[in-house]
Amino acid sequence: MALSDKLANFLTLKGIHYQQIEIEPVANLDAAVLASGQSQRNFMQPTLLIDINGVVMAVHRFDSTLDLDAVHQFTGRRLQPLTARQTARLFGDCDPGFVPPVGGAWDLSVLVDEDVVKAEQVLFSAGTNHCLIGMNGRAFRLALAGAREAHLVIRGQSNGSRGALTLDEVADKLQKLYRLPPMPALALRILKLTTNSEATARELAELIEFDPSMTAQIMRYARSALFNYPGQINSVQEAVTRVLGFDRVAHIAMGIASVRAFDVPRSGMLGMDNFWRHSLYCAFLCQNLAARLGRDKGLAYLCGLLHNFGLLLVGHLFPLEFQELNALREINPEASMHSLEQEVFGHGDRQDILAVGHGAIGGILHRLWQLPEPVIKAAGMHQTPGYHGEHEDYVLMVQLANAMLKKQGIGDEFNPDDIQALTEALGLEPATLDLVQQEIQQVASDLDVLASSLAS
Repeated sequence: MALSDKLANFLTLKGIHYQQIEIEPVANLDAAVLASGQSQRNFMQPTLLIDINGVVMAVHRFDSTLDLDAVHQFTGRRLQPLTARQTARLFGDCDPGFVPPVGGAWDLSVLVDEDVVKAEQVLFSAGTNHCLIGMNGRAFRLALAGAREAHLVIRGQSNGSRGALTLDEVADKLQKLYRLPPMPALALRILKLTTNSEATARELAELIEFDPSMTAQIMRYARSALFNYPGQINSVQEAVTRVLGFDRVAHIAMGIASVRAFDVPRSGMLGMDNFWRHSLYCAFLCQNLAARLGRDKGLAYLCGLLHNFGLLLVGHLFPLEFQELNALREINPEASMHSLEQEVFGHGDRQDILAVGHGAIGGILHRLWQLPEPVIKAAGMHQTPGYHGEHEDYVLMVQLANAMLKKQGIGDEFNPDDIQALTEALGLEPATLDLVQQEIQQVASDLDVLASSLAS
């Protein structure tokens, strides 16, 4: 099936001429846009909304984000985004995440952003993960006949006159324009200790005990039901030697100390509360995956724990824009973070720097902090589907962990991933994922408690 059945029938019935553009199967619409090699400016996408009066499809350009306040002012309705489950029920003939922006094929009411009707050429999903539709603007306007037109989106002012900066140029520009936070002294001392093969549990404990707050957090971690240690734990050294182990204590302590470099609010989907929850769950999953793959469990844990630090750096450097990004994330759960970042930062002096996304920004920071190479790659590439290259297994473990967590509503991205492809790329059996999923369910409440304590 190249096109969804209803879309094919609708276009044939209306006599609308179109082209089918075959691509390799991809995980989501972002990947399809990249795979096409076409300008994202020509791509159209739908946002599906619902209230007690029914479902509405809002059609807008791929490089824009719907403004729900504008929709409310135009319609007088308090519409909210459809959930993934509601979307799957309504668009049963489409692959998840690949709904075409042609609401008439499903007898839906349609709103269209005024910028869409000006397009001369249009591309959009055919309803499957391996095909796109191309048509001229006139044909697309015919497909949208009867739609109500208004200004519905928040627009960034893109500048297509120059190429994107390389990561080296981004790193250089970041350092010149902004005061990047140095790695906190305690985190740096812990990092140096982990590179010393002769370092002892006593030396690590003494470092941590200089910080009463961190000491309390490490002790709480060791005493949690995550480990079910039957005896008393009276010191950090006992936590290291009896329960947690050197690497785990060093990595969680380094994470705690490093986060103190950033001033980011606690609330919201991108706030510090959810950051810690996401990071701890991801670290736990990566560690368990690494154990089954014969990879370094401590290093995998650190990759999962620190992979999203770019988001903290963005929030630290640009608090007002971060607040806007946080709000957009709340009302656009099925949009990719990259598209939302483009909306908020796709204009002005910061466009070139932040166009690479928070993942690459995090990788740049980790390199400046001289963290291990797999940690740098996992942070820098966790937003890159189909990654192949250095330290590939660690990147893919973070991507797979994030994909599994999305099913539980954990993380900053809720658009679907290709879990099967990630599993196969790592050489894992599907049954293994079921076991890992069961393991994290058993400790979920304890991870939630720990995340709350670390964020406070």
